[in-house]
Amino acid sequence: MASVLNISAYLFTRLADAHDLRPVLRDRAHAAGIKGTILLAEEGINMFLAGEAQAVRDFVATLRDDPRFAPLTTKESWSTAQPFGRLLVKVKREIIRMDHPTIRPDAGRAPAVAPETLRRWLDAGRDDAGREVVLLDTRNAFEVGYGAFEGARDLRLERFTQFPDAAAAAAASLRGKTVVSYCTGGIRCEKAAIHLREVGVDAYQLDGGILGYFEQVGGAHWRGECFVFDEREALTPDLVPTAGANR
Repeated sequence: MASVLNISAYLFTRLADAHDLRPVLRDRAHAAGIKGTILLAEEGINMFLAGEAQAVRDFVATLRDDPRFAPLTTKESWSTAQPFGRLLVKVKREIIRMDHPTIRPDAGRAPAVAPETLRRWLDAGRDDAGREVVLLDTRNAFEVGYGAFEGARDLRLERFTQFPDAAAAAAASLRGKTVVSYCTGGIRCEKAAIHLREVGVDAYQLDGGILGYFEQVGGAHWRGECFVFDEREALTPDLVPTAGANR
């Protein structure tokens, strides 16, 4: 029986005290028996954590007591074993590295598309205005190999820092279409959509990423699994580890 709660969560919110927060969150998570990774930066927080369900949810609830983290939302899945070997809490320059400092989601997000809306567009073959919808995968190429949306465009990235140049090269072919950027949990496609709009593309982000889509509407228009950055390796659209993954 799957009894270990796994969460992924991120939030772009201004943190002037990331270095001070690090030991506080590390000690709090360690005391609760939680393992995984917490990344802190001036631009926000990014977490992949697992543990006993009530302990994980209490940790998140306490975090939300800080007004800066009040809007934090989590995506949940389950496993029968702890998928992380240890707890890491780090302070980084960015919670997701893009090396493009003008992209500041905390100052304003690109428009987001809800999973239910995206499914409706894909069912119809067009958006509500009748325009062609292009799904743009912002993940690394090896992740795409595990699974992707049907017909999605893949920029063959080795790392996310390559996205700005790849997007600029693809921009001319994307203009005039409704472009929906997507990634595992939403953090990369949030930055990606802002950059795409800067280069003249009518871009949106998939709210909650692939995992949010799985949670809300299942595997419609998806083929394969979704790679995740822990020992489970990949999840099916039912949000369970794939056969052969560490359960």
